[in-house]
Amino acid sequence: MNWQSARSVLCVRLDNMGDVLMSTPAMQALADALPGRRLTLLTSHSAAALAPHLPMISRVLAWDAPWAKHAEAQAAPAPGPEIAACARWLARFRFDAAVIFTVYSQSPLPAAVLCALAGIPLRLACCRENPYTLLSDWIPDTEPGTQPGPRPRHEAQRQLDLVARVGAVPRDTRLRFRVLASDRTAVAGRLAAIRGGRSGPVVVVHPGASAPSRRWPPARFAQVAHALAVKAGAHVLVTGDAAEHDIVRAVCAAAGHARVVPLAGALRLGEMGALLEAADLLVSNNTGPVHLAAALGTPVVDLYALTNPQHTPWQVPHRTLFADVPCRYCYKSMCPQGHHRCLEDVPAAHAVQAALALLGGTPDSLPAVELPWPGTGAAAAAPAEFDAVPAMPDDGATRHLPHDEADHVHPWH
Repeated sequence: MNWQSARSVLCVRLDNMGDVLMSTPAMQALADALPGRRLTLLTSHSAAALAPHLPMISRVLAWDAPWAKHAEAQAAPAPGPEIAACARWLARFRFDAAVIFTVYSQSPLPAAVLCALAGIPLRLACCRENPYTLLSDWIPDTEPGTQPGPRPRHEAQRQLDLVARVGAVPRDTRLRFRVLASDRTAVAGRLAAIRGGRSGPVVVVHPGASAPSRRWPPARFAQVAHALAVKAGAHVLVTGDAAEHDIVRAVCAAAGHARVVPLAGALRLGEMGALLEAADLLVSNNTGPVHLAAALGTPVVDLYALTNPQHTPWQVPHRTLFADVPCRYCYKSMCPQGHHRCLEDVPAAHAVQAALALLGGTPDSLPAVELPWPGTGAAAAAPAEFDAVPAMPDDGATRHLPHDEADHVHPWH
């Protein structure tokens, strides 16, 4: 067996939706490399909601790996029995090969053990240490940490480089997300009701994020929502999942404008995709909807915590806003310094100006700002002038992959 003849390939991406979306160009390249190749995605239950929206994937398997960095893993049982049971379950599929996608700060070796136990003969990943026989093919991971040197690759490019090692060269490097016709229809009706016949751009504001270190203050989002409703006549839709009702309502209440509408828990994933496809702009923390918007070609204002330099919006008009700090690129979900200055020091006015420039089709009116990197001279540059915005006070059951259904696909909701 070799990669050129591997027809059944397991793609392992065990973290969150945004990470899966950033891997879609590489997965598409794998699918295109051999006619008739069938890809299966093994991912977390939360990311498995993407199942109907990934055109290159034939089957999605949901499993909450006990070592992975996602909410479900925090409640996972002891890893030994889980891993052995999952390996036995995967062995039933008789995969020819497995590609293990990880971010730089993750090790692929636990997943490599899983795939080896499942009897998958070809196993590919990036790895910082010698994997010996756990990986049949691997790329030594020399990605820089925080030291001076080459700027690190974007996460999407990192995965494209990985699959290129085994001959999967992409024809198209965009992120992928398939919007279903039923979701377009549902969202079109909702937007018509919200607009009420009034004109104006549609702006989606997403104030939540799974990691506390990636959350801009809700009151700043409220200032941005208010300013865009007033200055651009925008219909501002504030989104979040059901657990984010409080933050969404707080943003809308503080914004204090009839065109700012709460949509917490109101949209399924497919409808969120349809909404972003129809929207003129997304203003968000650096979280899943940013990568969803990038997949759909919607411009993004990204409030970008300097936790990881590799996750900016990919191949879409955007502005990343941040404050440079000495502790940049901590790779932490909780700010280890406790001050969140990389986001706390970004004023709402900068986000408003970036949003207006993107809405007006004049992003070149803003300075092009790269994320800072030691030795490159790149630093955070804010617009020299901006209009004031109204001042507002700052607001301060785990499911596992079943082993009795060989073709289980996690239902999305």
